[in-house]
Amino acid sequence: MAVRHRLIRKTPKDVWEVLSDVERYGHWVAGPSRSEPDEGQWPELGASLRYEIKIGPLTLHNRTVVRRSEPTSILELEADSGPLGTARIAMELRPWGEHTLLILDEHPLRGAAGALHNGLLEVAQHIRSRAMLGRLARLCEGDDGPVGTTSVRQQASKA
Repeated sequence: MAVRHRLIRKTPKDVWEVLSDVERYGHWVAGPSRSEPDEGQWPELGASLRYEIKIGPLTLHNRTVVRRSEPTSILELEADSGPLGTARIAMELRPWGEHTLLILDEHPLRGAAGALHNGLLEVAQHIRSRAMLGRLARLCEGDDGPVGTTSVRQQASKA
């Protein structure tokens, strides 16, 4: 089970705004080459996205469904990678002063990924999760497109 956390220098409301934006999904999630709404209104309960992941010459057609959604605090997803199986991705947004502590818990549920889960795959998942949290933080803090106010890094460079 890969559990990682990251302090994001934005409010939970600002972070939720990024998580709720279908257009930015592929900017913070590691893997998708393109994504589009499938069913429902993202990120409401039961809503889903379809997307492609390219691995060399192979293209996987995946789908992610919202399993739990509590705006500005909890988003739980189930990613379905067809024959590779499914994974649970749970994000908890905790207020941390004026910022957000985002806790990411990701692990395989069913299929090949669950059956073959081992220490090596766990390490790879931690690396992927770290990259994903870094991308999300940059998006939220304004380094890859502003959300709300100017990021701490941008404020420091102006001083």
